[in-house]
Amino acid sequence: MAHDATTANAYSHRIAEFVASLRYEDVPAEVRQRIKLLMLDALGCALYGADLEWCRILQDTLGRLDTSDACTVWGTGRRLSAPHAALVNGTQVQGFELDDVHRAGVLHVGAVVLPALIAIAESRPGMTGRAFLTAAVAGYEVGPRVGLCMGPEHIGQGWHSGATLGVFSAGAAAARGLGLDIGRTVHALGIAGTQASGLMAAQYGAMVKRMHAGRASQSGLYGALLAEGGLTGIVNVLESEYGGFCTTFSRSQDRFDLQQLTAGLGETWQTMGVALKFYACVGSNHTTLDALRDMQRERAFGPADVDHILVRGSQVTMDHVGWAYEPQGLTSAQLNLPYCVATYLLEGDCFVDQFTEAMVADPTRIALSRKVAVAHDAEITAKGAYYRHMVHVEAHLTDGTTLRRTVEAPRVSEHSFASEADVVEKFEKLAIKALPRPQVERLRDAMLGLESLPDAADLARLMAT
Repeated sequence: MAHDATTANAYSHRIAEFVASLRYEDVPAEVRQRIKLLMLDALGCALYGADLEWCRILQDTLGRLDTSDACTVWGTGRRLSAPHAALVNGTQVQGFELDDVHRAGVLHVGAVVLPALIAIAESRPGMTGRAFLTAAVAGYEVGPRVGLCMGPEHIGQGWHSGATLGVFSAGAAAARGLGLDIGRTVHALGIAGTQASGLMAAQYGAMVKRMHAGRASQSGLYGALLAEGGLTGIVNVLESEYGGFCTTFSRSQDRFDLQQLTAGLGETWQTMGVALKFYACVGSNHTTLDALRDMQRERAFGPADVDHILVRGSQVTMDHVGWAYEPQGLTSAQLNLPYCVATYLLEGDCFVDQFTEAMVADPTRIALSRKVAVAHDAEITAKGAYYRHMVHVEAHLTDGTTLRRTVEAPRVSEHSFASEADVVEKFEKLAIKALPRPQVERLRDAMLGLESLPDAADLARLMAT
């Protein structure tokens, strides 16, 4: 049954209206340029992830279950059905803590948008590069707004926001990619939203944490495809007082702000709030690593010079990354702040080469991590979502010197975005693990020249081996 817009679903309907009506010409030039760099980065992350153990388990398992060959598994010669390809490819993007993050909205956006959208482009050839970019922008705009609505409490109470919020980004992009009208887009979001799930306990070592983004992308894709076919969803999925996303995923009514869902929609572009990572660890750790980097520029010191380090941050930082490290696998290593501090001090970086299975239980790293304490700073928490990664760091050295730094946002964040050259360098460094250099260069040029691409399915073809 069709559902007309009423005050009962004002926010869900307004979002659907934005998604269904968005045109390439509506997107400011700076947003178009930024999203191409963001998407290029995500594809590099996925190609690096193609040969990771947890991704290979998914590829092998689904390959035995699914004999379809509609869509590419990026960085491989495998093919799967569109939903299974979205699941695997999203897992690959998020597979090694290298992908983007909307810090205030607490969402890895590319990992949920691109697998769903490229699956549509590949299974229905003819989507132009301009249409693809427009659909991607729709996805990059919607999910972070749901995150801003929910606030830091959402992840603080144990939901993995990338998985729960991600269904809306994926559903919006897929709906726009399919050209759904407003009504069916409402249903696409409603079908996607009821599939939202993801538990933060996965951060303590479970491989399944890597799969959360892929599952969200798959759910968003299902939402759009099923809505196109006539299945109805929850029309007020975000704002329903009983069983809606916001009320169900928050402890109380005063912990979310529905107005954030549509505030400045079409004028304030959340795509510009997405930051990239140049450390291979969770975003909550980056400000502390930047603080240490700055301190070492002031005065050179190494692990032997450290008596102890104190990091004061938000409640989210405490809960998310501040726990005492125990060797439980690479997932927990990349998410744990004391371990990452120890790694940085010992090796001078925290990129892909610094995280190996052999180092998870390294006694030297563990001993050094015990010198790192993480404490709650109520004043930082009170500043709200935009300051959730802010830290005050004190490095107490063995000679009695104390170095102090306050860092509000990572050095390569939305406030100081990376140069095109830096993004391309990171992409090529990651993509070359899966593809020969000439193919990497063609993929790079296709994404940076996306508006000229006659068929966005070329992106998938360029990621197949």
